[in-house]
Amino acid sequence: MAVSYPVPAWRVVLDGRDLTDRIAPRLLDLTLTESRGEEADQLDLRIHDHDGRMALPRRGVTLQVALGWRGSGLVNKGSFIVDDVEHSGSPDIISIRARSADLTGAMRNRRERSWHATTLGEILGAIAGDHSLKTAIAPALSAIQVPHLDQANESDVNLLTRLGKRFDAVATVKAGTLVFSPIGSGTTPSGITLPAATITRASGDQHRYIAGDRDKYTGVRAYWNDHKAARRKSVLVGKSTNEKKMQSTFATEAEARQRATAELQRSDRGAATLSISLALGRADMYPEQSINVSGFKPEIDGDDWLVSRTTHTITGDGGFTTSVEMEIAAGAARPSK
Repeated sequence: MAVSYPVPAWRVVLDGRDLTDRIAPRLLDLTLTESRGEEADQLDLRIHDHDGRMALPRRGVTLQVALGWRGSGLVNKGSFIVDDVEHSGSPDIISIRARSADLTGAMRNRRERSWHATTLGEILGAIAGDHSLKTAIAPALSAIQVPHLDQANESDVNLLTRLGKRFDAVATVKAGTLVFSPIGSGTTPSGITLPAATITRASGDQHRYIAGDRDKYTGVRAYWNDHKAARRKSVLVGKSTNEKKMQSTFATEAEARQRATAELQRSDRGAATLSISLALGRADMYPEQSINVSGFKPEIDGDDWLVSRTTHTITGDGGFTTSVEMEIAAGAARPSK
């Protein structure tokens, strides 16, 4: 009786032309790295050019990529702008690197502007409007008051990243949508809730679990300038037992509290990390997806996990694997003083 093996499937379209059949016999590997938002998603493609018949793609062209398994359909992974092309040899190989189309071009141009007495939602809406983007902004974040914000010789990409760090949010642009939502909300770029996934020990070839001291920081203290009282004050989020003191001094008490809250949440998530290499690739896995694991140690199985990065790799010899990097999901908010 013949044994049936899963066969990877993929599609690469260059400026509207499907190049899959042309590339397939020459494919060395295709690697797609998806990040939470700190970095643009990146596509790396290597193909043989042993006969010199493959043309080098122009920088700036658009690649659309979909991944999956034959018979199970393909998952659209978005559009990418080619920004690095390399030809090396021998043997002759073409290497192509492309980054998320939504985080290139005008989004990286530096500009000068300021906002006064506004909301976070209005600021993000202005950025989205400048680039004809839709928005998927969490209502609780959208309503936050922002007394003042300067964008000084800074690109919109950098500003978006800075705001994401300030509010501990996923801050990115994907699929034509500016996404700004709390880390751990578990939504797709369009704001649709991602279903939780389960990974068992049998699903992976390798794993690595690292646990730090959960009680390293019990709270975070941030400082702010009280101009009326002409003194520097502080706000504590969490407990003072073993607190972390932020070095910067912020303009208002509200901003100091926001920064301290974000820093404490990042500290909580970093208390443990887990990476797993899946023997059978999962194109349906995305950053921000909630993961349940089983078959490891009780300390690992008992935690709730959150995907921070995925790396999908398809090789010319028929392999398709996915590497998943996770961090522990932050617990309930701690009391603040």
